[in-house]
Amino acid sequence: MSTLINTEIKPFKANAFQNGEFIEVSSEDLKGKWAVFCFYPADFTFVCPTELGDLADHYAQLQEMGVEVYSVSTDTHFTHKAWHDASETIQKIKFPMIGDPTGTISRNFEVMIEEEGLALRGTFIVDPDGIIKAAEINDLGIGRNAKDLVRRVQAAQYVATHDGEVCPASWQPGEETLSPSLDLVGKI
Repeated sequence: MSTLINTEIKPFKANAFQNGEFIEVSSEDLKGKWAVFCFYPADFTFVCPTELGDLADHYAQLQEMGVEVYSVSTDTHFTHKAWHDASETIQKIKFPMIGDPTGTISRNFEVMIEEEGLALRGTFIVDPDGIIKAAEINDLGIGRNAKDLVRRVQAAQYVATHDGEVCPASWQPGEETLSPSLDLVGKI
């Protein structure tokens, strides 16, 4: 499997549902902003609403950090609206819900399950230059944690603005970072 880390996202244009309206979203909309793409298999399922509800609960915090969130499934934007109208959990969502019925965006991020026409649970952190800085891909039965996503975005943003520093495991904002050097080899 190839890695998408430090590659630029491929151009796309898609329809989405957000805040009671259908909108168009494209790769051009991402320029100059941090973004999170959260791929999931399908609307009207079981693990998906728990993940998207969790992400919705952390959306305001991510927005304060200058991050836009995009959820993506191979459903249409019409199906996203129907799910939004039918589910109290999904009604909490304020971020764009992108429809990817052709699977183009899912293929671009290498999460498409071709034989099923569904996307794996993939989460991607994209910097303001459109470069993928982090990726998490889970099998269909394994849900993700939005609290840890927030921490990983914070680490990505910190590293992007602090040249020569890296964030160790479980790093939280305000904690010490590392400056890799010969002096640290074998001492951590």
